[in-house]
Amino acid sequence: MASSAKEYWEGVNADIDGMLGGVPSTNGFSYVSKVDLQGSRSFLAKLGIGKQNGRRRVANALEGGAGIGRITQGLLVEVADAVDAIEPVTKFVAPLQEVIGVRNVFNVGLEGWSPIEGTLYDLIWVQWCVGYLTDEQLVAFMKRCRAALNPDGGVMVVKENLSTSGIDALDEVDGCVTRVDSSFLSLFKEAGYMLPSRRLTNQTMGQAQGTRSSGRIPALLVGERAIGERARDYQGAVSAAGGAISAAGGRETQSAGKVLG
Repeated sequence: MASSAKEYWEGVNADIDGMLGGVPSTNGFSYVSKVDLQGSRSFLAKLGIGKQNGRRRVANALEGGAGIGRITQGLLVEVADAVDAIEPVTKFVAPLQEVIGVRNVFNVGLEGWSPIEGTLYDLIWVQWCVGYLTDEQLVAFMKRCRAALNPDGGVMVVKENLSTSGIDALDEVDGCVTRVDSSFLSLFKEAGYMLPSRRLTNQTMGQAQGTRSSGRIPALLVGERAIGERARDYQGAVSAAGGAISAAGGRETQSAGKVLG
């Protein structure tokens, strides 16, 4: 994360409104969180992950760019026994540590993160933060994620807004780049991923006066696996892993996170 972007986020309130736009909940983005989480929950269900019968609970999950833990708390701890989180802004780390189920908090940017040796993740979730990485940084980060994915059904989900202007668009305020769809697909391929599940949605991002992002912005929601496996093989791996994990039952979550980095 560039210094200008980090400076922007250090000036944002450590609450849901801050994470989603920095305006009061009466006029801003707080209501978006519930809609966003429900859509993400439905997407995971299509990948066989969830709380309902027939879906699996995973052992280890990782969230990149976790902020105060909005997605970790609202989604990931529901489906994972333990969640690790990457968050570069120090003031967001304390509330993130308090989320029940969080194990480790890496207080570094995505570009500076490396997995703990021997740790494999069944689910990696990255949302609304890869725009702060250069193309080279994003490819390198996704390669590190791929190396940390459980080969038995591990999946990485990237959820990002898309530029509809035909070119990658830079936000001069926070330094975030909103990429076009083709840019994402090219970078995913370069990092060695295939796309077994993909969805484009129009998500309302708020229309309150004073918000920087208003109207409906197409969002890319992608579940990914490493290149070299056919999609039907991936689905089989998910089903097999789901049966094994379901039979094993859930494990207790940890009550406090450990800060690393």
